[in-house]
Amino acid sequence: MFKYVLKRLGLSVIILLGVSIIIYFLVRLMPTDYLETKFSAQIQQGTITHEQLDEFKKKYGLYMPDAYLDIVLKDEGYSDVTFSRDIKSQSKEDLENKLISYADFYAGSYAGDRDNLYLELKENGEFRILDKSAELSVTMLSGIFSADASGITMTVTENNSTRLFGADAEYSVAGFFDKVGAVLSGYFSWLGNMLKGDLGDSFLYQQPVAKVISEHMWISFIISLVALIFQFAISIPLGITSATHQYSIADYSVTIITMIGISLPSFFFAALLIKIFSSWLGWFPAFGLVTGGASYTGLANILDILHHLVLPMIVLIVLSIGGLMRYTRTNMLEVLNSDYIRTARSKGLSEKKVIYVHAFRNTMIPLMTLLAGILPSLFGGAMITEEVFAIDGIGRLAYKALQQGDVPFIMGYNMFLAVLTVIGTLLSDLMYAVVDPRVKLSK
Repeated sequence: MFKYVLKRLGLSVIILLGVSIIIYFLVRLMPTDYLETKFSAQIQQGTITHEQLDEFKKKYGLYMPDAYLDIVLKDEGYSDVTFSRDIKSQSKEDLENKLISYADFYAGSYAGDRDNLYLELKENGEFRILDKSAELSVTMLSGIFSADASGITMTVTENNSTRLFGADAEYSVAGFFDKVGAVLSGYFSWLGNMLKGDLGDSFLYQQPVAKVISEHMWISFIISLVALIFQFAISIPLGITSATHQYSIADYSVTIITMIGISLPSFFFAALLIKIFSSWLGWFPAFGLVTGGASYTGLANILDILHHLVLPMIVLIVLSIGGLMRYTRTNMLEVLNSDYIRTARSKGLSEKKVIYVHAFRNTMIPLMTLLAGILPSLFGGAMITEEVFAIDGIGRLAYKALQQGDVPFIMGYNMFLAVLTVIGTLLSDLMYAVVDPRVKLSK
């Protein structure tokens, strides 16, 4: 079994790597640049520049280049260095439409292709060449520059003398492979940080993603765990009753409950319960976990929370028992028609022992596959239900993050669910050996 577990763990790492690639590329394919939208007001007000926003995107592996500017100085000391920087294609259009000056167009920080050299062109007309190989940057050359349609002219004053030299500037649009390279670079940057345990900072919640998940997942876990206990306590007995009384009134009743549980949308059923039991009857609160303005402590606080959770629990239980009941009924009917069940009955065993000792254990074997989905559902939250009832579990936070385009949180949340799914699948395989002695985990 030890070798089998190691093999599955190795396979799980490969699966998680593949899932991370899929999630990352799907996030990158979202049609809207949420960061541009989020910071559009600050950019217009001048409190943040496009360059600062680009650096922010690069930090999270979200930057996509539009175009490049390459500058080669016609100076003896730096004529063999090409200084480059990314630039927005919109800037070229603004220059052509005379909305910005040439100085504004060329202004920015350019990275040299050797020796940690950088060229800085400022909007006020100053320029510097910096050597950043040391801990403190050293200015190698400085002066002023001017730019027009004919090109760039650099002026340097040294030892009471002034010399002039020009610079060639080349504008090029980012191609397909440039964009693919940026995506891959961003992915490996994000992957490296994730392996260190750093999922980044949430744009929306202004906290590390790991901290947000760890603080709010327990609310969802408690709600889901209680709902899961009721789900199994209700679904399995009803499924067995339906199978052992096939085509009876009990069977048809269970089938109706199953159809309701499978067919009702969670948001509709939740709204219906709120309308009846909160608005009309006033029995239960509609939103939140605690009563607003109340300062309960101890047992009173626990009872207040439970009072708020009644309606969400009903939604989760009713909508989840349908599938499990149908699953149990189908598996039980298949087992009850097996030869060994007829043999057990022919030996004179009681019907109760036949059903719950011989039949039910074999019915549990297919049910073990559900373990793969139970673990992520426990910690992942009920996104729609939590949103309808305004419960700040991890599901509701993920829903808000998705609406706002909180990319680091979306990435971290989905990888969190992927890890739980892989762990759940591994536990499901191990449980097969527990409920079915024929299964040997030795390969």
